[in-house]
Amino acid sequence: MVAGGLARLRALHSVSLPCTRGVTGQICAMPQTTLPDRAVVELTGEDRVAFLQGLVSNDVALAAPGRAVWTALLTPQGKWLADFFIFADGERLLLDVEAAQAPMLVQRLSRFRLRSKVALAVAEGWAVQAGWAGTPAPDGISTPDPRHPEAGWRALTPSAAAGDASPADYDRHRLALGLPDGSKDMESEKSTLLEAGFDELAGVSWSKGCYMGQELTARTKYRGLLKKRFFPVHVEGPLPARGTPVLREGGAEVGEMRSGQEGLGLALLRMPVAEGDTFTCGEATLRVHIPAWIRLPEQAG
Repeated sequence: MVAGGLARLRALHSVSLPCTRGVTGQICAMPQTTLPDRAVVELTGEDRVAFLQGLVSNDVALAAPGRAVWTALLTPQGKWLADFFIFADGERLLLDVEAAQAPMLVQRLSRFRLRSKVALAVAEGWAVQAGWAGTPAPDGISTPDPRHPEAGWRALTPSAAAGDASPADYDRHRLALGLPDGSKDMESEKSTLLEAGFDELAGVSWSKGCYMGQELTARTKYRGLLKKRFFPVHVEGPLPARGTPVLREGGAEVGEMRSGQEGLGLALLRMPVAEGDTFTCGEATLRVHIPAWIRLPEQAG
């Protein structure tokens, strides 16, 4: 790859890409949007923190007003089921989760209630908002996105709010940063947290104690067993469908495409992978970008 092309690729992924309106090409002054594919699960009861603490990957006790926690629920074998943001709001926890997964999450968590003094339900009347690039967060239940300093903020509001951006603009923003988005990128009962960057993106606590699926997650980290992971890619050509094989020159399969939006995407790739590596995926060419937050095996310590 020529130096100029690599420089353009780095620039593409170093900032949030502009959103536009109509044919004007005007950059959004205050990028924020409602995320219609998100829902809220409410967890109440005096045992709510202790109950969730033994089930999910991150430290639930860290959730506080103005500070959300990103975490995941795993199978006992350590495979991904759902990920969500935990908001602490008075005597309840509010879980910002993919709407399609909300009923499953309530059902799965309810299996472990036993004698715990907790109640769970999909909460009605909430909208999940996201903003970035310096847009002020709304009053009420809002917090910086805990995954990355440039990710922006997330908020739970009583109704959808008008914004300068669209959900597609948010997708491009998070893809530019290399952030996964639930089932758009991960496979239920197959994906692992470390291949999706949960370690570097503050989605796992290594000090909180046991939780369901911890053994595989810890073994993968401490024994250096991670062989593949998500990488941001620049897509040149038609956007490949999710699951399209990614091929090296010569035809060897090295991974598959996951989510994408207008020239950006995430691909699950077998390592080693280097900045600017080029692969074929369907009728498109993928060029890899490795953001500073990703720690490759030789960099991990």
